Amino acid sequence: MHWLGLTLVSAVCLGLYDVSKKAALRENPVLTVLLLSTLSGLVLLLLELALGAGLGGGVRFRLEPLNAWQHGLVVAKSMIVTASWVCTFLAIKHLPLSLATPIRATAPLFTVLGALVLFGERPVGLQWLGIAVVLAAYLAFSAIGRAEGIAFRSDRWVGFLFLGTLIGSGSGLYDKYLLQEVALPPFTLQFWFTLYGAILQAALVLGFARWRGSLAPIELRWWIVWIGCLLVVADQFYFQAVASHGALISVVSVVRRSNVVVSFALGAFLFRERLLRQKALALAGVLLGLLLLLRN
Repeated sequence: MHWLGLTLVSAVCLGLYDVSKKAALRENPVLTVLLLSTLSGLVLLLLELALGAGLGGGVRFRLEPLNAWQHGLVVAKSMIVTASWVCTFLAIKHLPLSLATPIRATAPLFTVLGALVLFGERPVGLQWLGIAVVLAAYLAFSAIGRAEGIAFRSDRWVGFLFLGTLIGSGSGLYDKYLLQEVALPPFTLQFWFTLYGAILQAALVLGFARWRGSLAPIELRWWIVWIGCLLVVADQFYFQAVASHGALISVVSVVRRSNVVVSFALGAFLFRERLLRQKALALAGVLLGLLLLLRN
């Protein structure tokens, strides 16, 4: 299960990515941080393209030609991803990281349901139990949040987070379609959707600035650059995993969201967050679920 190892590496990078987002967004405008981080990722992709380097497993950094229809599909992905990012960036700015990332991690619940309905996927053996255990642990994280004084039914930032999570789940299913059905090369997909995403986000920043009357001031931090670069690396491993023969998007989506382990550990240390013991118990459930997913 080569694709599962790729997914685990992607999860670690995503955990670091979440921490970078929280640090970069403090007292900074969301849309501008999102645009600058996407541009940072685009610069890294351009460097990879120029160097023509490899990243293990035979991954090649080169662009394959796409027709107009394929470019249209990638533009649609950029729109979906940007919508998800705007919602989740807003939420992460205002919610504790040790709470926001576990709620975000409920995305596999929707992805699993979609994969079962749309692609007829069937995890085998103990993988079913592993998925159930991981999802139960994620829901336990959400319940812990109530003790932090966050009313899930009325808090708008929780609403944004769930909306971004739902949209992101659709993006995961769309990734399988693009990589397996349409057979787009992973690097080509990543490069063009990042470029189109940057164009779309620039339009959002300029449109909001025009409505507001000026650009919102921003404090430039290295965390913003790390957001883009870590996401590029995480997505490169993720796309290779999804494109692998026999990869189950339902399992990939769950394992990838184990990034919450990294986010939790670093968030607790850097941002002095609360209720760490209860959250650590829920994390133990995540780890148990992952062990079950490794068996078939």
